[in-house]
Amino acid sequence: MLIVPGATLPIATRTSPQLGIAYLAAVSEARGDAVRVYDGDVEDMPLDKAVRDFEPDLVGITANTTQIKGAWRDADIIKQWRDVPVVLGGPHPSVLPDESLARGSIDGVVRGEGEETWRELGDVLAAHWRRGTPYRSAESGLWPEDGSPLERVAGLSYRRPDGRIVHNPNRPPISDLSSIPLPAYHLLKMDRYTNLQPTLDQVQGFSLPIMTSRGCPYRCTYCAQIMDRRWRMRSPQDVVREWEWLVREQGAGEIGVLDDSFNIDRQRVLDICDLLIERKLNHVPWIMINGIRANLADEETLGRMKAAGCIRTAFGVESGNQAILDSVIKKRLTLDQVRRAFAAARAVGMETIGFFIIGMPGETEQTMEDTIRFACELDPLVANFSIATPFPGTEMYQTVLQKGRLLVNDYDDYVFFEGKARFEMDGLPAGLVERKWREAYRRFYLRPHRVLNILARKKTWLDLPRTVQMAWRTVVSSS
Repeated sequence: MLIVPGATLPIATRTSPQLGIAYLAAVSEARGDAVRVYDGDVEDMPLDKAVRDFEPDLVGITANTTQIKGAWRDADIIKQWRDVPVVLGGPHPSVLPDESLARGSIDGVVRGEGEETWRELGDVLAAHWRRGTPYRSAESGLWPEDGSPLERVAGLSYRRPDGRIVHNPNRPPISDLSSIPLPAYHLLKMDRYTNLQPTLDQVQGFSLPIMTSRGCPYRCTYCAQIMDRRWRMRSPQDVVREWEWLVREQGAGEIGVLDDSFNIDRQRVLDICDLLIERKLNHVPWIMINGIRANLADEETLGRMKAAGCIRTAFGVESGNQAILDSVIKKRLTLDQVRRAFAAARAVGMETIGFFIIGMPGETEQTMEDTIRFACELDPLVANFSIATPFPGTEMYQTVLQKGRLLVNDYDDYVFFEGKARFEMDGLPAGLVERKWREAYRRFYLRPHRVLNILARKKTWLDLPRTVQMAWRTVVSSS
């Protein structure tokens, strides 16, 4: 059984299938396992009933920081009904494995990229059980004594019978991404998802994600990237093979590219676009969920993406102050490169989203003011202002621990990116950051031409309740 924990707070955080769990499900099926996927955000069956009905022999739960409490909760529920190995994976337990392994209901942690580790773990446990070796309860340690093949599963952390926690060596990144099977969407309740950017689009058909590369050669200080720095790409042919499968067989009405660094290789992007056009797949719109690098964007590349069906891209701008970009965020990006990227997107008729961060360590009221003014100058279709959040495992987190003061008392405090500062430092009080965040939304969206643009969009009236909710947040909550 593979589990995506449901939200611990009453807030919609995701409206599309979780790609990572769909990959793991496919890996398990390829290994010969019977697999049940339980996505707590869309299930109507209680988890304890699902466990009793399916009777799993091995359970995997994914978790980022905002999901970790839900993962622990689900592990406790499972252990109440079935004494089976429970293994966590995902960004949060990858950087803090001991924290989860200190809990009696957690037996192991898969660190980093999970597919190969999960497959090997399944092989080892299946062989272990075939020999008739009984499962050891979590209280005494799940795993066998020294000499167990588990010690050779790279990327795995686990608790020995004597209570000692063992961290096996890190697993090298998967070099051939085409070796990963297609995501097992047939195991998910696909009709219960909506779309990838529901505030902007009305999608006919499924809104499905795709990942064409992994890793990122950049290391922004706020990013909780747990994969290897080395960027690994799928070939254009392999990407379009899955793309065609999503459209022709899965009924995708929209595709969202999840890459952190889609456009590192310019020629690869052009080749993907040419194949999409050649195979007549460009009638299905696609969007860049996490954005592309502004310093590597040009009019020809964006124009080819537009011709291939891309209707919207995002750029991680983060700050409108060059010194903050350089010395605090380490973005390796200039403001002029950002200006040129937005101008290129506008020239080819592509919609844009700008991601901005308010309140990075070392900021002042003036640097935050620079960001607000820069956002207004760029004038994307959507400006997303986040309050700087120091997630565990990031360089920013270490900076705050050393030089500032964390204001989060609970992992639920990480769920909302908005409205509330998560730390403060000398010269950067929480109240100032929160005020500038509210000011950013108000000043960007209440300009007369922005209000007229919103009223002119068909989507505004097709989804009026959500429009009213967003307007309330912008006008009232930001005042």
